[in-house]
Amino acid sequence: MVTSDRIKNAQLQSKVMSADDAASLIKSGDTVGMSGFTGSGYPKALPQALAKQIDAAHAAGDPFKIGLWTGASTGPELDGALAKADAIKYRLPYNSDPIEREKINRGEMDYFDLHLSHVAPMVWEGFFGNLDVAVIEVTGVKEDGSLIPATSIGNNKTWIDRADKVILEVNTWHDERMEGMHDIYYGTALPPNRVPIPMIHASDRIGQTTLRCDPHKVVGIIETNLPDKNAPFPPLDDVSKTIAGHLMEFLKWEVKKGRLTNTLLPLQSGVGNVANAVLAGLRDSPFHDLLAYTEVIQDGMMDLIDDGKMLCASSTAFGMSDQAAIRFRENLDFYRDKIILRPQEISNHPEVIRRLGTISMNGMIEADIFGNINSTHVMGSRIMNGIGGSGDFTRNAYLSCFVSPSFAKKGDISTIVPHVSHADHITQDVQVIVTEQGLADLRGLPPKMRAETIIENCAHPDYRPLLVDYFERAKKNALGLHTPMLPSEALSWHQRFLETKTMRR
Repeated sequence: MVTSDRIKNAQLQSKVMSADDAASLIKSGDTVGMSGFTGSGYPKALPQALAKQIDAAHAAGDPFKIGLWTGASTGPELDGALAKADAIKYRLPYNSDPIEREKINRGEMDYFDLHLSHVAPMVWEGFFGNLDVAVIEVTGVKEDGSLIPATSIGNNKTWIDRADKVILEVNTWHDERMEGMHDIYYGTALPPNRVPIPMIHASDRIGQTTLRCDPHKVVGIIETNLPDKNAPFPPLDDVSKTIAGHLMEFLKWEVKKGRLTNTLLPLQSGVGNVANAVLAGLRDSPFHDLLAYTEVIQDGMMDLIDDGKMLCASSTAFGMSDQAAIRFRENLDFYRDKIILRPQEISNHPEVIRRLGTISMNGMIEADIFGNINSTHVMGSRIMNGIGGSGDFTRNAYLSCFVSPSFAKKGDISTIVPHVSHADHITQDVQVIVTEQGLADLRGLPPKMRAETIIENCAHPDYRPLLVDYFERAKKNALGLHTPMLPSEALSWHQRFLETKTMRR
């Protein structure tokens, strides 16, 4: 029985059912594409019901598992519940759930860490096999059967188009006034039929406001009223503020040199405390009339919009704290024409990023003295989250910046190392590295000059002499002197930490 007025299509009103009944439509071995990007717009009732059914199946000796595809990370009711039930055999393209992370690192779950812009095209190309079921959270269903998206879009368009069956969660927690904030582009195609993406400004709208969905594919609808859950951001600390200050001074220098104007270029910011500190730094800067072309809208961008500093933010999802989410809902009419949510194949599209000339700012686990970046793996083998969209933006940005404190684990780990233990972004793609110690502008610098600049400006004082010592010996003893490296020592800092719990000698 329909209990809300959010399902306007008469044919689909008959598909309303309980979460338990909908979950029973998913079978062991199915590949399921679920909505969700960060803790926004993910189904919340069906995954928990499915987890209970899988727990019962396991207790009966049935090794029930599914393949799970999403936009990126999701919330505890999805990734957390299914991981706890040991329900996932194969996961893509990104994860931040702690239970799931442990299973991946214990080798109990296969995980394909993938550039976010690559997911939709590769699904269409058929590389991942058939998509059996799509489970999509929406704000409502219109009379014609089209769907009003929720607080994230991610890969929803692709999941609906490619899945054999579709299950919807219509969540009345989402405000109906969100209708019109979305921009769903249906002009993508596979080679040789691709055409340019018709976008030349971050604020351009090139699609429609709803998701198309064949009503005959919909096998079940669940009505919910459940909030999104994003992790709260800790208060900005002095280290994060110092990093932000270095980056603000660099941007001012770029304006002074005539390479930027005070409106900058569209901003992309990764998720996290340092990224929010950078956005906070823009509030008191001389920059104005800013635009964002990014994948997640965080509290810092909401603040810039509130201040009149940012005119428009384009993204695929929200990643707001509870306080910012309340502010958004209370002032939704104000934000309606200032925020655009797009499919992630557009928000992260390399062609669009290159054309717009974004300024990308992303976090890192470590960088080496030549500027290679490790964004994903601790000590080379233990995955943290995934590459996400950082690769999409880094290689194609006008300015690619990586930010991090120069140390971790109370100083027992140096963020700047002789050689990264895992490489996600190669030196040719990385232009700027910033820590609380300073900023290294690497543009135009050959390897040895990059090393000197990074060591001098970014390394923590406790580790700087060790890096200098390594580099000087490498210049004397390396096989080649273009990028001096000592293979026997390149990862010795990581080995020392594994053995002694510190990188210090």
